[in-house]
Amino acid sequence: MREGQIDQPNQADCILVLGAAEYSGRPSPVYRARLDHAYQLFLEGKSPLIITSGGAGGDPNYSEGQVGRDYLIARGVPEVNLIAETQADNTDESTQRAAVIMRTNDLKSVLLVSDAYHMFRAKRMMQRQGFTAYISPRPESVPKNLWERFLAASREAFSYLLYRMHLT
Repeated sequence: MREGQIDQPNQADCILVLGAAEYSGRPSPVYRARLDHAYQLFLEGKSPLIITSGGAGGDPNYSEGQVGRDYLIARGVPEVNLIAETQADNTDESTQRAAVIMRTNDLKSVLLVSDAYHMFRAKRMMQRQGFTAYISPRPESVPKNLWERFLAASREAFSYLLYRMHLT
């Protein structure tokens, strides 16, 4: 959880926005906040490329990655500066699929955008793929009270353990 309180908005070859829910073609409030944060990092010149990630999650018409891409286009990010990963169902798949995109485009570093509780695991996943990974959690994503922090840390610790055991 401590890593989620760190912000490393370093220059990187790309910004990877990890998906969250979408509702009928619109990003959920959490996903929209992640996308807005990535947009701000893009405007600040942290990277010339944003990768949005996430599959359909049961929605036959939309994927998180495409909804994120469309949202950022509407905000003014040129299409040439966006890639949508649209197949991943979880963080592990998102990082694996983003790694393929990054290797294909000869990218070596990534600035991860997600929620604070998610940063430790996502960063380790990208590092295991062989990339230099920096983190920039979306603002206001640190759980406010002790119980919420405990639940978020427990969920992430368990998810990371499953990942390391190759069970996810």
